[in-house]
Amino acid sequence: MVRFSRLCFSKLAFQTIMMKIFFKLSLLLFLFPLFYSCGPSGSESGKKFFRYNESGEITSLDPASAKRVENIWAVNQMFNGLVQLDDNLQIVPCIAKSWTISDSGRTYTFHLRNDVFFHDHPFFPNGKGRKVVAQDFVLSLFRLMDMDEEQSAKYLFSNIARDDRSDNLGFIAPDDSTFKIFLIDPFPPFLNILTMQYCSVIPNEVVEHYGADFRRNPVGTGPFMFKAWEEGVKLVLVKNEHYFEKEKDAALPYLDGITVNFVKDKQSAFIDFEKGDADMLSGADMVNIDLIIDKDGKLKPEYAGKFKMQTGSYLKTDYLGFLVDADSVIVKKSPLRIKEVREAIGYAIDREKIVKHLRNSIGTSAAQGFLPKGMPSFDSTLQGFNYNPEKSRELLKKAGFPGGKGIDEITLNITEQYLDLSQFIEHELEEVGIPVKIYLNRPIVQIELIANAKVNFFRKSWVADYADAENFFACFYSKNFSPKGPNYTHFKNIAYDQLFEKALNESDNAKRFAIYNQLDKILIEEAPIVPLFYDQVFRLVNNDIEGFTLNPMNLLNLKRVKKK
Repeated sequence: MVRFSRLCFSKLAFQTIMMKIFFKLSLLLFLFPLFYSCGPSGSESGKKFFRYNESGEITSLDPASAKRVENIWAVNQMFNGLVQLDDNLQIVPCIAKSWTISDSGRTYTFHLRNDVFFHDHPFFPNGKGRKVVAQDFVLSLFRLMDMDEEQSAKYLFSNIARDDRSDNLGFIAPDDSTFKIFLIDPFPPFLNILTMQYCSVIPNEVVEHYGADFRRNPVGTGPFMFKAWEEGVKLVLVKNEHYFEKEKDAALPYLDGITVNFVKDKQSAFIDFEKGDADMLSGADMVNIDLIIDKDGKLKPEYAGKFKMQTGSYLKTDYLGFLVDADSVIVKKSPLRIKEVREAIGYAIDREKIVKHLRNSIGTSAAQGFLPKGMPSFDSTLQGFNYNPEKSRELLKKAGFPGGKGIDEITLNITEQYLDLSQFIEHELEEVGIPVKIYLNRPIVQIELIANAKVNFFRKSWVADYADAENFFACFYSKNFSPKGPNYTHFKNIAYDQLFEKALNESDNAKRFAIYNQLDKILIEEAPIVPLFYDQVFRLVNNDIEGFTLNPMNLLNLKRVKKK
């Protein structure tokens, strides 16, 4: 009987394995001609394909899931929204050719182009993409609001007025070319939110047909169309011949397509790039920077002229965070509950050394506040934490720990990717008398621990969702406590909240920026976080690529890129 069971299991396992092999072979046979033609030469029968490596996973091609950078980059090639950002973070038209804001900032009216069509797809009549109309935006944006609580887009749309003005939807389409959005309260950064990939227009009938599988069958209006995707292996997009945007009367895009590889090992990815099998590598953490650039951030002589290096401002701040919730048990037991101890940490760290020696000058020292360089409201005159170990020791003494005597050991939670950084911080703090223990977490565990207020000292970074400082300062608004909001430190300050709310109702940029400056000063004074460095966009680009620009959002824009 036992032998029979094992035999049956063996046959079943064999059949299962063979079915998997058959499926893989079938998929390979389907994709092989396409993938092979987009190989080292970067062409498909002489066509020009842009190739880049994505070391992370693309989990979905649905704009509603455009939370991760990997997803955002892919979605941005295939979809459009009402408005978009240029490389200088200015809001410019996209599918909406113009707009007006009325009712004291509570009503937004968009006037749409009449020459925008969804990609050709068999689900449309005769396989031809139909014209985009205002009702498509009603359904697309309402879909975001109607999703489960975990969707970041739902949080962003919490100010939509679902009342009788819009049949409780928050949006209306008076006609095919007019689209209206109603807000509960004025919110000056709202147009910036609409530039996010979440807010792309999608064809409702196609989404209803595919359901959750729309993530693998995207249909948009963008410069490139979906062709094939074997998850974790390769993604292929091809030119949209009917794209509506032009550049000096020239049809966009210039490229014939895009291929994305998923090589996780950064050394292998760099070898592929050197061989010409990829046109770009992105991110200082994704390459061995010690091999490629010197401590001053310059390409080493052996690579000079072989490819181009691009760097620029990035709306991203890396920081040390403290849980400061007075009701938390772990806070009550920790010396980090004392503001002077947190300040002492801020003055004990040499940020210039971090940037120069650990990052080879990719990035800049966070000498101001939480708001990064590149943000329109960044204030270079703001005085943040500077390297001053003597002041750090004075603050420890003021806190009741002269020379570090009597202070309990603190635990810094970090992921393995930042082990070098954490060891440097450990050394700096111990130099002034603060004992530190490093605790390594897996990335997903680290995220969960921080979100659920289970750790009181951690390394984290914040990347702008949209190009307004409100997005950064919302991280410390008391109504945004995690896990429902982005206030991971559980910082609560009445003066801060009042200023934050005042900024939300200030439409004059200069006045609003001045309020943002006051918010940053409060964060420095109360020290729920210690900024470490402002990151930079970092890309290696092959010499035959032209028109490839950077932007502080680190958004990948390929519609104007040319390949020799």
